[in-house]
Amino acid sequence: MFKEFKEFAMRGNVVDMAVGIIIGSAFGAIIKSLVSDVILPPIGLILGNVDFSNLFVVLKEGAIPGSYASLADAQKAGAVTVNYGIFVNSVISFLIVAFAVFLLIRAINRMKREKEPTAKECPHCLSQIPLKATRCPQCTSQFE
Repeated sequence: MFKEFKEFAMRGNVVDMAVGIIIGSAFGAIIKSLVSDVILPPIGLILGNVDFSNLFVVLKEGAIPGSYASLADAQKAGAVTVNYGIFVNSVISFLIVAFAVFLLIRAINRMKREKEPTAKECPHCLSQIPLKATRCPQCTSQFE
């Protein structure tokens, strides 16, 4: 059973998938930092010093009643909150990751298109001819 598992785990696609997951999680951390530390602070400043990570609605006050200055204060008091600011951060992070993946797939598709053949080989004289050709310009053989 161990031998079978080792064969499964060492297959190329499993190792590639593992590398992809590791790089993806690191990329996710970079994007999260980009959104939280670079993109949202200027947007919050433009909108009047709004800190998106501290946007929340109190559903039920905690042990210490009153208004809470920050999400951390509300959580420390045991309040039940809806943290919509963190959700906004997550949505923006997702959109950035989705756009980056789109650009990556687009580049891969372009490379695949470039590798598509533009010519075929004449079976009679072995010269290269355009795909749409119906007759070889070298030996004048006709194609279907």
